[in-house]
Amino acid sequence: MKETQIVIIGAGNIGTAMARGFVRSGLVKAKDITLTRRHIAVLEPYAKEGYRITADNLSAVQSGNIIILAVEPQQAEPVMKCIAPVLNPAKHIFLSVVSGLPIPDMQALLPENLPLVRVMPNTAISIRESMTCLAAVNRQVPALKTAETLFNTLGQTLIIDEEQMSAATALGACGIAFFLRAIRAASQGGIEVGFHAGDALKIAAQTAKGAASLIQTSGNHPEQEIDKVTTPLGCTIAGLNQMEHEGFSSAMIKGIRLSAEKASGLYKTPDKHSPKNRTE
Repeated sequence: MKETQIVIIGAGNIGTAMARGFVRSGLVKAKDITLTRRHIAVLEPYAKEGYRITADNLSAVQSGNIIILAVEPQQAEPVMKCIAPVLNPAKHIFLSVVSGLPIPDMQALLPENLPLVRVMPNTAISIRESMTCLAAVNRQVPALKTAETLFNTLGQTLIIDEEQMSAATALGACGIAFFLRAIRAASQGGIEVGFHAGDALKIAAQTAKGAASLIQTSGNHPEQEIDKVTTPLGCTIAGLNQMEHEGFSSAMIKGIRLSAEKASGLYKTPDKHSPKNRTE
């Protein structure tokens, strides 16, 4: 992606994780990424690494061609209104990682025909292991292909319908915390059965990584791999059944459903404007 100049507006945890991931991928250099934030002092360490930092969103947008909105949902409307006058559909691609912000609401505030893509990565993007879901009004728009190329360097991508973005937020973005909590719980169990904390965490984390790799490499359903571990009267099935008696699977499913419900309501459509009817 020659001549790529990326601007990340709202460089918090996910914004800075993306920035570091892009640089580690070799796609761009730190000098090709501008990070913005109201409290710019927080970004000083990134300036020392070569990133450009500023609190001026307008000047930042004018210097880039791929604009990534990574602010909190309640900040999205005022930020979009602020930068709309300097967004150029012939120059810019606009990507949003704002949870719950629909494309029609972006269209209502941004210039007509501006290429728009919704993106939902997770924090593993910083080590190029993100699961990133992408959606646009039309799956054939060139901007979606550009976004796919960009985020494929940071893990795996999946193009979905926009109606699925709240679900993607719950399963992929929130989901990383769910799996981290599962690793923590496993390590605590390891301590209880005799390991020191550091050793228990190492075993739990690598075992979780191996389990995920088995599914990705084999393409098998998890139950197929579970069947290879469980034997009649064995210790594995005893542990699994106890976890299910305590609601393990049910708790995970309910947590994902609740997160999806919350994600769909994070951005409130302002009453003072109505989405424009147009297509990309």
